[in-house]
Amino acid sequence: MKKYLIILLMAVLPTLALAQQAGQHITRPGKAKPKTEKPATPKKKTGIKHNSGSRQSAPPSVSSYTDSYGNKVFNIGNVQFTMVKVDGGTFMMGATSEQGSEIFDSEKPAHKVTLSSYYIGQTEVTQELWQVVMGKIPSEETKGPRLPITHATWNDCQTFINKLNSLTGENFKLPTEAQWEFAARGGNKSRGYRYSGSNNLDDVAWYSKNSPRSNLDEPSWYRQNPGKPYRIYKNVATKQPNELGLYDMSGNAWEWCYDWQAPYSSSAQTDPIGPSSPANTTPYRIYRGGSLHHEPKFNRVAFRSGDYPHCTYQGLRLAL
Repeated sequence: MKKYLIILLMAVLPTLALAQQAGQHITRPGKAKPKTEKPATPKKKTGIKHNSGSRQSAPPSVSSYTDSYGNKVFNIGNVQFTMVKVDGGTFMMGATSEQGSEIFDSEKPAHKVTLSSYYIGQTEVTQELWQVVMGKIPSEETKGPRLPITHATWNDCQTFINKLNSLTGENFKLPTEAQWEFAARGGNKSRGYRYSGSNNLDDVAWYSKNSPRSNLDEPSWYRQNPGKPYRIYKNVATKQPNELGLYDMSGNAWEWCYDWQAPYSSSAQTDPIGPSSPANTTPYRIYRGGSLHHEPKFNRVAFRSGDYPHCTYQGLRLAL
C-alpha cells in the first residue's frame, strides 16, 4: 500500500510544480475559483487645474487719475472711460415748460430737487468695458467694442457693477433718476433744452428718424418678427454732447436707473433715491433717455419709463 502511495505522489508533484511556474490557478473540488484581478483603469483627466504648478488668469490692470476738469478717468486693461464731475445744485424735475405738449402724466408734477455733487459716465457703458469686467457680453448684442450695452437686465447691471467695484475699489452704482435727469438737463450749466444738449434732436441723438432699419445682425427677438427689421445701435459719442460734455443721454440706448418706479410728489426733495420698495401693481425699475427705436417725444429729458428688473433691451450709464 505504501508503495502505491509513493508512486502516486511521484506522479502528481511534478504537475503541481509546473502549474505554479505557469501562474495557473488550481481549482479544488468544492472551492470557488479565485477571481482574476483586473488592470487598474486609468483616471480620466477632468481638466481641473490644481494650485500646484498652475496659473490663474490675472485680473486686468486698473489705474485712474483726475483730469484738469475734475473728471475721473479710469483705465481697466486696455479700456478707458471717463466719469464726469457734476457739481451739486437745485433744479425743477419733471414736466417743465420747455417739454411742451408732449408731456405724460407720469412726468407730473414738476418739483424742486436738490442734489449733492457726484460723477456720471461720459458715455453709456460700452461692450468693450462690459467685456473686460465680465469676460463676455450678452449673447443678443450686435457686436462692436464701442457700441453700448443694450441687452442687460437691471439685475445684470448689479452684477457688472459689483465686479467693477471689486476691480477698482470704487463705489460705482446706477444713477438715481434725479441724478440722471439733472445730468441730462446739463446740471448747473443747463440752457433749458427739451432734449439732452439741444432742441434739435438730430444734433444730439440717434432716434427713429435718423436710424433706418436694417436686416443685418438682428437679435433673435427680431428674427422671430418678420417685417420688423432691426435698427442697429450706434457707437457712443458720435453725436454732439450736452452742456456737461455727456453723450447720448437722449437716444441710442435706454439707460437703467436705480429707483423703483413711482408717481412724483409735489414736495421739494434732497438727494432722492425713490421708494424703498416697489409698488404692488408695477414693480418696475426706472429707465431713461429714449432710444434709436423711438420717436422724439420719448427722447426728451423728462420722459420716464420702467420695466421689471429681469427684463432686457436696456443699457446703463455709471454713477459714482
